[in-house]
Amino acid sequence: MGMIGGGPGAFIGEVHRMAANLDGIIELVCGSFSSKMEKSLQTGEALFLPKDRIYATYQEMIEKENQLPKGERMDFVSIVTPNHLHFEPAKLALENGFHVILDKPMTLSLEEAEILKKLVNDNNLQLCLTHTYTGYPMIKEAKHMVNSGELGEVKKVYVEYPQGWLSTPEENNGNKQAEWRSDPAKSGIAGSMGDVGTHAANLIEYISGLKITKVCADINTIVPNRALDDDGAALLKLNNGASGVLFVSQVATGEENCLKIRLYGDKAGIEWKHDDANSLIVKKNEEPTKILRTGGPGTSSIVAHNQRIPAGHPEGFIEAFANLYRNFALTVDAQINGQQPKEEWLDFTNVEDGVRGMLFLEKVIASGKSEQKWISL
Repeated sequence: MGMIGGGPGAFIGEVHRMAANLDGIIELVCGSFSSKMEKSLQTGEALFLPKDRIYATYQEMIEKENQLPKGERMDFVSIVTPNHLHFEPAKLALENGFHVILDKPMTLSLEEAEILKKLVNDNNLQLCLTHTYTGYPMIKEAKHMVNSGELGEVKKVYVEYPQGWLSTPEENNGNKQAEWRSDPAKSGIAGSMGDVGTHAANLIEYISGLKITKVCADINTIVPNRALDDDGAALLKLNNGASGVLFVSQVATGEENCLKIRLYGDKAGIEWKHDDANSLIVKKNEEPTKILRTGGPGTSSIVAHNQRIPAGHPEGFIEAFANLYRNFALTVDAQINGQQPKEEWLDFTNVEDGVRGMLFLEKVIASGKSEQKWISL
């Protein structure tokens, strides 16, 4: 793979590299890690890349990699830049025949997302959107339980994602991550809804297999003079008639990364929490509550495919991230070799999820500003 972004001071780029490297099937061969060549060189040399594969710009990287023989050029590019630098690099990569892994939200607008979707489909390429939490084995078990009918028809969903790191104006204190996330020119129309709300909405659709069709939102900016939302909630309607509640905040003082989701069907309910990611709680009216554990009794083969160590040994965020990279890489490799990818390899969030994420964002922000409130997706 090649990488765009992820230079000195970046947070998520290093996480991407660790995840990509975990299974030993992906080699980082080139990169344009910063808009400043000296920083790109600093990162590339630290990663033992040859100088001629460290590029000053992403345009140069894509152009020169495309000129290399197929066995030498990068097969795909990982784009780990702030939101406003997602679309153009992804578009150029797809236009030149490279598969793409991209951070969420996919673009700054729904229109841009639709352009990437068309390029993916027209060029028969793969795009993976890194909704990391879908990589956890017990999230995949939850999806399997819904698909197999164990919950019956889903009637109610709740998802919450409170953080506390932006309870104070960190964007004014030299915090690089806070600066771009609070800047509409770099983050887009949404702050907390874009940063963590897209994860929450994606989890609902990923696990349930349903689509959010309507939103009724309350969008807030709590910290004075902040340019984007840092808190919000939405009532949801799903395409089977089920209802839901979504709550996110980055001003929930003291909270770390407290993602939690619950789904209730007419046969059973399930609950998953990020701070106990290896457990899935199953509830039924006439039976004791049951706790399934990653790789333990009662879990499906989809869990086994997405775990690396025996039951009782906790796996976490990097491993979940790595599941996206591994499934994506196996799919790309199969496609390169003219083979049909296995079904479990295709289990990664894709360009369709990216379009859904941008549609959700545009509608939830519009609802937050509107007196009408209920808005259809």
